[in-house]
Amino acid sequence: MTSFWSIWVIVLTVACLALIFALLVWNLKNYVGVKEGESCGHEFDGIEEVNNPLPKWWTYMFFATFIWAVFYLAAYPGLGNFEGLFKWKSSNQGITSLEESKQAVSEAEENGYRIQLDDEIRAAEKRYGPIFESFAKRDVLDLAADEKALEIGQRLFLQNCAQCHGSDARGGDGFPNLTDNDWLYGGSPDKIKETLLHGRVAAMPSWEAALGDQGIKEMTAYVLSLSGRTVNQKDAEAGAAKFAMCAACHGADGKGSVAHNLPFGAPNLTDNIWLYGSGSKRSVEETLRNGRAGVMPAWKEILGEDKVHLLTAYVYSLSQEK
Repeated sequence: MTSFWSIWVIVLTVACLALIFALLVWNLKNYVGVKEGESCGHEFDGIEEVNNPLPKWWTYMFFATFIWAVFYLAAYPGLGNFEGLFKWKSSNQGITSLEESKQAVSEAEENGYRIQLDDEIRAAEKRYGPIFESFAKRDVLDLAADEKALEIGQRLFLQNCAQCHGSDARGGDGFPNLTDNDWLYGGSPDKIKETLLHGRVAAMPSWEAALGDQGIKEMTAYVLSLSGRTVNQKDAEAGAAKFAMCAACHGADGKGSVAHNLPFGAPNLTDNIWLYGSGSKRSVEETLRNGRAGVMPAWKEILGEDKVHLLTAYVYSLSQEK
């Protein structure tokens, strides 16, 4: 700390010690005008107040505590920038601030936890690795019909995927429903496994600059009309004339990249299934105006290929008729 605050702490501490000592000495004297052991003249409910001093041992303990406090503050560092009479330093001599001290403690704890976690991971891999390896040798379609395999796959899903797709895998705003047959990148076992292993990065560009407010309104009307919604026909016709800029990803018929074997992950706009919002005019306008950027993380390095293979079977089974 700065010299000013160091001096301030020292002066304040010494002043408090002086005040405490003065109080201790002051209480050794009898100022009430009544001899020790005699009544002070106060009585309440049969209880009489007598001028009795503190027991000697109690008084000695107060003085002993005071002496120890003075010795401790003088001997060890901590009183402002005073290093103490013993020049004692902690083992963390390189730490010069509270934040650095906290960081050092945090790093030590983190290293300890990491070592413990690594040991637990190695033990788990040794125990369960052969089980996942045996499942990985089987075909996904075979695993999708195996209740034991699906039970393990469900646990993997709940631990790693439910945060986004929900525990029931029905998704949410911006997170696909995995229980239907509407797929952005394909719902075959190979495509699902590809998605899980390597992740996906989707990019719906913003069209506000290119279309303007009126163009956004017209394109919204046309997009909603593709799924059978009632819209302003004049706006929809104007939007249809501009839809060519969207056809590269969604296809000229708006049925999405899966229908046209394209790698973009563009949704089918004709089935009334919506990734963002419920297909309201407002949500479609927001998508067109601001764009969307969806990211599915890659799980290859996190889970390993054997676990991803089993997870693929579980995800595939979710959209199959039971």
